[in-house]
Amino acid sequence: MTEALIEGFLLVFSWPAIGFLVLGCFLGIWLGAVPGLGGIIGLVLLLPFTFGMDTVPAFALLLGMFAVTSTSDTIASVMLGIPGTAASQATILDGYPLAQQGKAARAFGAAFTVSALGGVFGAIILAFSLPLILPVIKSFASPELFILGLLGLAMVGSLSGASILKGLSVALLGILLSTIGYGVAESIPRYHFETDYLLDKLPLIPVVLGLFAIPELMELAIRNVSISRIPKGEATDGGMLEGVKDVFRNWWLAMRCAAIGTYIGMLPGLGAAIVDWVAYGHAVQSAKDKSKFGHGDIRGVIAPEAANNATKGGSLIPTVAFGIPGSLGTAILLGALLIQGLKPGPEMLTTELHITFSMVWTIVLANILVAGLLMLWSKQVAKIAFLPGHLIVPGVILFVFLGAWLGSGSFGDWITCLLMGIVGFVMKRGGWPRPPLILALILGNIMENSYQISMLAYDGFGWLTRPVVLIVIFLIIVTIILSARGITKNKKSKKESIKSQINRDKDLDEPSEGGAINPIISFPFAILLFLLFCWAAYEADSWPDSVREFPIMSAVPGAVMVFFILFFDGKKLLSEITFHGNFSSALKYSSEKAMLKSATQFFGYLLAMVLIMLLLGQKIVLPLFIFVYLMRWGKYNWRISIGYALGGWVLMVCFYDRILDLLWYPSWISTWLPEILPAWVPSWLLV
Repeated sequence: MTEALIEGFLLVFSWPAIGFLVLGCFLGIWLGAVPGLGGIIGLVLLLPFTFGMDTVPAFALLLGMFAVTSTSDTIASVMLGIPGTAASQATILDGYPLAQQGKAARAFGAAFTVSALGGVFGAIILAFSLPLILPVIKSFASPELFILGLLGLAMVGSLSGASILKGLSVALLGILLSTIGYGVAESIPRYHFETDYLLDKLPLIPVVLGLFAIPELMELAIRNVSISRIPKGEATDGGMLEGVKDVFRNWWLAMRCAAIGTYIGMLPGLGAAIVDWVAYGHAVQSAKDKSKFGHGDIRGVIAPEAANNATKGGSLIPTVAFGIPGSLGTAILLGALLIQGLKPGPEMLTTELHITFSMVWTIVLANILVAGLLMLWSKQVAKIAFLPGHLIVPGVILFVFLGAWLGSGSFGDWITCLLMGIVGFVMKRGGWPRPPLILALILGNIMENSYQISMLAYDGFGWLTRPVVLIVIFLIIVTIILSARGITKNKKSKKESIKSQINRDKDLDEPSEGGAINPIISFPFAILLFLLFCWAAYEADSWPDSVREFPIMSAVPGAVMVFFILFFDGKKLLSEITFHGNFSSALKYSSEKAMLKSATQFFGYLLAMVLIMLLLGQKIVLPLFIFVYLMRWGKYNWRISIGYALGGWVLMVCFYDRILDLLWYPSWISTWLPEILPAWVPSWLLV
């Protein structure tokens, strides 16, 4: 094994492999940093270029790009509160509050340092534990995958907000949304409202971008503030070097999370989705002082970033050893493996072990290289946190809606993004955590498939007695109990909780994720959620057992949990009305606190953009939105507005059209404009 480890290392440093590795790293930085792109699109674009290439250079290019997206996606997570990829969801809980405190550079310093260390340490663990790992991987079947999915949901539901009931009910909502489209066991459509768009499941990217990006951008637009709520120069201990020191202060946490990332990454289908939450949960539960988590605790950045970079090496093992891709990304890599004439199986861990180790070394070196580059650039990137919000909003809106369009290239993607933006705003202002919904949407299909196979294989619930299943069930119970104790301990009394909330609002202009207190917004949302769960259960009752089981398993417990939430929120609502004297005064106060009037105007801008797109197409309407927004909302002069809009148009044409070859919406103007354009004007410039 030592010889294969050394040979794999030398292969990566041979020419032209090292050159393709560097090229892949630069592409990965861009794809990971831009919301809506990510490593999957990069793999699809680069895979054709590997035809005819030697094995090591081909995987140096593919893995060099794919591995670093989980490092560069930290930029969007910290600066905008948008999960760049599925593996960076937990980073936003403490990374974005750090940026709001003017400490974005500190978050970057910690994240990029621990990314490099996590990647290296994960590879070392992987190399020394390969002989022991294979029997463990083989012992994980469908029952273990299903129950591990429940563990991930329990962790995110209980850790990402101030209410476990709200967190778990949102997770059940995500599970319910994942059942939209054809059933796993039988081809019977569920909850598709007679629309073809929903038959192929609810696309993830528009949901993520709408749920997280639009509410944050709306905050910047309405308040006309920078990402940092503290003026430049006033933030203390916010430098990049301080973030590097934080990693070494918490080195033992980083090493533990890297080990967690490596081993969980080996689980097909689940690793990348739950690893950051398992690491974050471990950080919270192992900390003596838990009060700062969710409000800008640097440990909340170190833990998930160490884990999600270590997981890439581990995810290769089931792919190359068993031919079982754990995600869409590793499925594409499996295709590249076959193109290169390599057969997944035991020989990849015996006779071809040097090739496997060359892939692991590629991931390690890519993480180190990109961490170093981003460390050099992060100081400049962190300055974005102090730019006026009006200069950030229109550019990110362009990336958000084009990223949403990449989901399936359908008009429904924009509608989904906009609707989820409204839902995300209500959830944020009402104190409902958003991350559980996304994780559940990712895991839903995997869990339902594993559940159906388990029930068939064991002719019922006999799989619940398997040893690993029992251990994970115990961990789920412990996780919820410890989280409940932590929340109770941090809320000594109702009065102190409200007081601390007011102080946080004053200091940061917004509460932590899922920590807002606004019963006048939360209570109606809970009513709608309760009715949705009840309707979903009623609708599913007429379906065959194998089709209705999973929707009912999410809808019924969801309705029960929301019923209790209605009771608690109802008490808070009555207290709010009593405090303000009458319902009208309470409503006025809550509306002003949540900025409902300005939020309605902002969503009106976005709705107008979506509707006008049907007439003019994306290449015209998005630059037009940038121009109108800067002129009317931002109050900038026409030179800046036109220049910004022109820059957005150039980006759309050069990158999204010419490079990605994006299929644009067939708007009304596209039916006649190309015919009247002069011969020397290409129609692809405008439609």
